[in-house]
Amino acid sequence: MSGAYEAILVRMSPDPIVLVDDLRDARRRLLELVEDLSDVQLRVPLLAIVNPILWEIGHVAWFQERWCVREGTGLASIRADADGLYDSAAIHHDTRWDLALPSRAATLEYMKRVLETSVERIRRGPGDRKLLYFARLATFHEDMHGEALVYTRRTLGYAPPPVAGADVPGGGPLPGDVEVPGGDFQLGAARTDEFAFDNEMWAHPRHVAPFRIARAAVTQAEYARFVDDGGYSNRVLWSDAGWEWRCAAGAEHPLHWRRDGSRWLWNHYDRLVDLQPHAAVLHVNWFEAEAWCAWAGRRLPTELEWEVAATAERGADGGLSARKRRFPWGDEPSTPQRAHLDLRANEPCDVGAYPAGDSAFGCRQMLGNAWEWCADDFGPYPEFVAGPYKDYSAPWFTGHKVLRGGCYATRSRLAAPAYRNFYTPDRRDVLAGFRTCARHA
Repeated sequence: MSGAYEAILVRMSPDPIVLVDDLRDARRRLLELVEDLSDVQLRVPLLAIVNPILWEIGHVAWFQERWCVREGTGLASIRADADGLYDSAAIHHDTRWDLALPSRAATLEYMKRVLETSVERIRRGPGDRKLLYFARLATFHEDMHGEALVYTRRTLGYAPPPVAGADVPGGGPLPGDVEVPGGDFQLGAARTDEFAFDNEMWAHPRHVAPFRIARAAVTQAEYARFVDDGGYSNRVLWSDAGWEWRCAAGAEHPLHWRRDGSRWLWNHYDRLVDLQPHAAVLHVNWFEAEAWCAWAGRRLPTELEWEVAATAERGADGGLSARKRRFPWGDEPSTPQRAHLDLRANEPCDVGAYPAGDSAFGCRQMLGNAWEWCADDFGPYPEFVAGPYKDYSAPWFTGHKVLRGGCYATRSRLAAPAYRNFYTPDRRDVLAGFRTCARHA
């Protein structure tokens, strides 16, 4: 491991019981997301934006085995063919449909044995800091794939996941901006954090000019006005790359939307429902967000501005305080009252919901509900060093845009203001929307 990761290991002191519980919980959620699907539904069509579901759940187990069982031990896989089936770095996306994958029963048995072996290793070596790090990495990796399965089900028109809980809360719209003062800010993960992904390393000084940012994400009703005003046919609103994408995709409205006379409906998994006017707009890509901003006279925030609005506090002099919050609402962990996370419902909520989760400057839902596109290209921070899992960030530093904040399917243990998600600007399938800034402070 690099020096950066040795520094993390010094601080790795999570309770092994909690790590085991989280590994089990991540696996339980992953299996819940596929257990109602038929064998036919597991054989998904070849699409660039999804994986074969049977391959995906096997890959998650392989990843856990690779880092929690085999790393540093010289042990072979439980399955002799596992590396040839599930190593995502070695197996091109499109060839995953051609693999002779194990049966559903055999895949589930492999997953079970890997989890049992991982748990046993943690119980035998609670002081092994490298193992604790990899257990946390494997949990988060599985959480990410669980979220991907949620939007895969939407892409394929399957029924909503059977794991969601109560209906979403109301709250209505939340119009207006908040003013954020300029000042110096430490962007990224703090060196005192117990865990950080490589692309978050490390917090580094940045100066931000004063800016005004929306209290909430753009709603479905706000986006519908752009569509109804001919936004998708107005060339002047689109960048060259955005217009090229729009024409090639034949996009005339957001993904899953359908017009019914004078009203808009959307395909919500396997059913057609009315838009939720005050809920965050979802399934719009970076180009669409950029065009909406041009129409509205707004702009996307930089990720520096986004993180400042989410975690900074106002200092005594009216500028930015040197103190940075762990979460928008403070330093306490997430709760069901603070953020729409953990797939507590199968849909986004009103942008005015969850006032208990407001940031110091009054921005709502900076964590949860909908991922938020930022203006920036995804790239390394100044002290970036690739982590042990070298393919996590470095291969994607070209051609991707940053998203922040998480969505309603993101696990609360993973969601954090410093967490940087990234997708190509044409991706519409992910649970992403956007928040905007005034063009001038």
